[in-house]
Amino acid sequence: MNALPVALVTGASSGIGLATAKLLSEQGYHVVLAARSTEKLEAASNSISGETTVAPLDVADQTQCRALIDRVADELGRLDVLVNNAGYAPLLPIDRTDDATIEQAYRVNAIGPASLIAHAWPIFRTQNSGCIVNISTMGTDNPFPGFFAYASSKASVNLLARSCAKEGAEHNIRAFAIAPGAVETPMLRALFDTEQLPKEACLAPEDIAEVVVACIAGEMDEKNGEVIWVSSAE
Repeated sequence: MNALPVALVTGASSGIGLATAKLLSEQGYHVVLAARSTEKLEAASNSISGETTVAPLDVADQTQCRALIDRVADELGRLDVLVNNAGYAPLLPIDRTDDATIEQAYRVNAIGPASLIAHAWPIFRTQNSGCIVNISTMGTDNPFPGFFAYASSKASVNLLARSCAKEGAEHNIRAFAIAPGAVETPMLRALFDTEQLPKEACLAPEDIAEVVVACIAGEMDEKNGEVIWVSSAE
């Protein structure tokens, strides 16, 4: 078994995922970096001084999700933390949101995280410990116009956290959803330029990473099963 605790972070090649991976590595975790681009994952891994595993993953593909959990169990012998961070955020009015966009949003933002959790669950139960952190969005409470598919699909991870906390209580499994406002990430800038949303109005990825790690460390256990709202900078 791997001597270090193991954390799997999806969407780990940039933004909140990369910031979280770096902070977890500093806290002594072996971090499994998962995202679609192997090249970007290698660059992310090279920016982290601790132990990492590069794991190409399309979180929209449930077969890949299950295979990754199996790989982590086989190669590292344990899984202590799952951070569901990967996201897909189309910005479209409802009448321009086609079936393919809806399906992709739900596959990336809802079905993939659920599949990863369900397949990791037996590992957590066997270990009698585990922590799940789902990255949600402030839009699940007050969706920005155009986030019809994004906000509604992300809302599922809020309820996933509540379900996991309730069912996991007897197995020492904790779960949280973190719902930030605007965060300065490549995904955000693909949708909004700095005139529409100035940098000074946005949170830094590191701000959210600190909340993620605080949840994992047990510093926010009073919020177990809840949504933790993190407002954007004023």
